[in-house]
Amino acid sequence: MLAIKVLDHILITIPANTRELAREFYIKKLLLEEIPGQHPNGAIWLKLGNIELHIREEDNHQSNSSRHPAFVVENLDDAKSFLQNITIPVSFSSVIDGRDRCFFRDPWGNRFELIEFDPK
Repeated sequence: MLAIKVLDHILITIPANTRELAREFYIKKLLLEEIPGQHPNGAIWLKLGNIELHIREEDNHQSNSSRHPAFVVENLDDAKSFLQNITIPVSFSSVIDGRDRCFFRDPWGNRFELIEFDPK
């Protein structure tokens, strides 16, 4: 049995030579806080709630996959408004009882889900 306690981090990939564009998007546009340091393979590490998002350049990056991490937010309407105000398209998927959700993609096609449980 694996005695997993918590999720520590998620690593997503971006195409080679787009590291500074990733900083612009994630730090300046989404307002995520960078974790300073010399990280493996030149990765950018960001604080994302109580976990970390690691971003690393890869030569074989594939965009527009359905793979995604899902994050619980306090207020989905506020999150959607924030994304739309900074011109990030929001998409929707199938309805799931007890939760409301939406999706967005970064400029490299990485998909993210935002969830609010028991929405009002």
